[in-house]
Amino acid sequence: MKIFFRTKQEQSPIEMIKEELKKRTGVQKTAALSAEEKKILDQIKRETEIWNKNNVTRTKAYLDFYRQHPEIHWAFLGHMVSRNGGWNMTDLKGELLSRLLSDKEKQSFFSFLERGNWLIFQDAYPQFLIYRESLRKNRPLFFLLPFLNISVFMEAIWNCFWRKRQPFFLTIALIINEQSYLEKRVIQNHNYKNGVFHKLEFKLQEFLSLNHILFPYKKGRAIHLKGLTLYHFESLHERILLGKRLYHVLFRNKDVLANTEQWANTHPHTGSRKDYWPAIFNAVHEGVPGEKYQFQLKSCNLRPGGRRIYSPALENAWENVSHAVAEKGDWFEHFHVLDYFMEIEDTINGEIQDEYCKTLERLELAALAKKAITIWH
Repeated sequence: MKIFFRTKQEQSPIEMIKEELKKRTGVQKTAALSAEEKKILDQIKRETEIWNKNNVTRTKAYLDFYRQHPEIHWAFLGHMVSRNGGWNMTDLKGELLSRLLSDKEKQSFFSFLERGNWLIFQDAYPQFLIYRESLRKNRPLFFLLPFLNISVFMEAIWNCFWRKRQPFFLTIALIINEQSYLEKRVIQNHNYKNGVFHKLEFKLQEFLSLNHILFPYKKGRAIHLKGLTLYHFESLHERILLGKRLYHVLFRNKDVLANTEQWANTHPHTGSRKDYWPAIFNAVHEGVPGEKYQFQLKSCNLRPGGRRIYSPALENAWENVSHAVAEKGDWFEHFHVLDYFMEIEDTINGEIQDEYCKTLERLELAALAKKAITIWH
């Protein structure tokens, strides 16, 4: 009877990841760093802080990195999702949502969105810089990741990626990592649970399907939107699955990816929805102060005589925020998260344009109804 053994080169990616994780789980970061390694860490911290000023700078940093390293798919996925984060932030000061929320509620929602956006960047971007430095020196430097309070899970993943460049596994790992990283720091945070999730307006947003993630691109002269909707933001499982599906929508179809890349490269992110739909949104308010709001849209076109909806740029909506240091702690506890590496079998076309158009019309109706309720009370 012959017994065949797999060589390390024949290991499956999951087996490779498990092996790397077993090496590192429970190991304390006690190794003394050289002067050069300390210098690398200091430079990474400085560069991350420079780009982590606000949503616009973060979003640009992701795209700049992706242009240099297109094998890191998450950098572009992160860029596009971060654009949506910026649009959600400015919506709070835009023409429609500002009619539905009090100033205190706007601030609470913004703080929630901004903290999550900031936390993900200060965790993900240093990983990219370690990878860049590893390429420069032609040797893996991922042992430095724990010194930046990055999960042992990602140290193992990056070492696997260095040995076998498989963008799919790295992207799914980053999706798992970033959503797990947010879970206790933002989603389970007592202040956000009381100030955001339990507010009637958050339920109203879910009802109105305002949790759309949009990927704009041009085909000919027309703007097209791909994307998906998140219905259960409080569920870690659902957020990870959404991330996988969004990756599928963006990278599975080469034409969609190429067109979206072209759009992103030619439309700098400002935070205003005018970036992708200047026929409907404008960063300058076209209305007269104090005028009664009228329906402007029908089937994602302006009605005759209608004016564009105000959607401000981020710099005109919110000031930069000084954040408290990120909470320490590693989220990784169990190998069960490796189940998320299974590929999506269903075809997801990401058609969202009609749904989004209906959402805008419902939001207009809600803004008018809220105003009417205010008048009557």
